[in-house]
Amino acid sequence: MGGVISALTGKFFGAAEIEMALAKAKEIISSNPPVVVFSKTYCGYCRSVKQLFDQIGATYKVVELDEIGDGDEIQVALAEWTGQRTVPNVFIGGTHVGGCDSVTALHREEKLMPLLADAGAVKGQAVVHC
Repeated sequence: MGGVISALTGKFFGAAEIEMALAKAKEIISSNPPVVVFSKTYCGYCRSVKQLFDQIGATYKVVELDEIGDGDEIQVALAEWTGQRTVPNVFIGGTHVGGCDSVTALHREEKLMPLLADAGAVKGQAVVHC
């Protein structure tokens, strides 16, 4: 990886910056609650996912990329790693599950609660319909 120009910001990030950001993202995912949501405070899709997790009673960690100095680098690193450029970027049990559409589809198909339960993010199997 020689470097990346962010399609979101137009900024150039060198390989070392992206590698450091990816290492930080992976550390957050591996050392925090069973669900991690990479988010931006102003994003409606991010709010929807966080509200769904709140309704379900899931334990999750939010990383607001627009509130941290290396948020742009982390978003670019996540895009390189997962293929998803947008937020929210959601990980359950250390596994990338996607964004808002993926999370709500999993919920609609009644597959989200078992994933959250397996990851230790919820107790029981109560289902909340949106």
